[in-house]
Amino acid sequence: MRRKIDPDQKVTIKIGGKDRLEFKLKKVLVPPGKKISLKKDYDPDFTDGYKDKDAARDHVEENVNRLSDLQEKLYAQDSYSLLLVFQAMDAAGKDGTIRHVMSGVNPQGCHVTSFKAPSAEELDHDYLWRIAKALPARGMIGIFNRSHYEEVLVVRVHPEYLQGQKLPPEASGKDIWERRFDQINAFEKRLVENGTVILKFFLNVSKEEQKERFLDRINEPDKNWKFSIADYKERGFWEDYQSAIEDMLNNTSTPWAPWFVIPADHKWFMRLAVSETICRTLEGLDLKFPEVSKARKKELQEIKKLMEKEDD
Repeated sequence: MRRKIDPDQKVTIKIGGKDRLEFKLKKVLVPPGKKISLKKDYDPDFTDGYKDKDAARDHVEENVNRLSDLQEKLYAQDSYSLLLVFQAMDAAGKDGTIRHVMSGVNPQGCHVTSFKAPSAEELDHDYLWRIAKALPARGMIGIFNRSHYEEVLVVRVHPEYLQGQKLPPEASGKDIWERRFDQINAFEKRLVENGTVILKFFLNVSKEEQKERFLDRINEPDKNWKFSIADYKERGFWEDYQSAIEDMLNNTSTPWAPWFVIPADHKWFMRLAVSETICRTLEGLDLKFPEVSKARKKELQEIKKLMEKEDD
């Protein structure tokens, strides 16, 4: 049986026998049914007063190994799938977080999908069609680097994209965002009720930190490829995005698929919070390796005896 994650339970890191960090997941959780203010309630610079980067990195490594063990059980049990959704402003650190946190996962049991602008074929279907195609099978971990939430973020900030979706009049209109929130919630609820565990992470970077990371990409030749003029142009819509993100969080953080607003100004803390949330959730599934029947055990022992008798 799936146990709900306890947002009041503390995450504790011990170094040298002493507690060095304690924070509660509720400090990054968006409470379902409660209106939040992205600016007032979630500080991108938040580390709960913790400053020991090396200890945090060590704990992330522990979580990488922890996640590796949990994934093996998830795959073997073959009852649940895990879907991780990552949304963020540019330069928040999605790619690096995915790479670090999932570094111990068996690639055969994990698949990352990066959703770009929809193709002509995708535009000829409803906006959730391409999402459904990329969902993880039972026993698998699926990672969405951007997701269906682009349809209530970038499409909302840039109405011209919505016009390009060729929607009939009854599918558009002033209430389109409220309807899309309802559609997404229903879509995710159906997935959860059929065994897909959904965790959604918004990596919350400040405008000031984004500027510094953009400048780093320009100043360091090896990082030039990471920066484009489009990134800078999107920065001009910062406040529009913040408003759309806040509305998204308030309308789609549900008991079955909650949002976590992860402080992203400090990458070491961001990776700690993400990895701990994932591990805690998987542990709540009480995953186990399948039990082997007595008949099967007997058969295995017989095979073992035969193999031991073989000539080298």
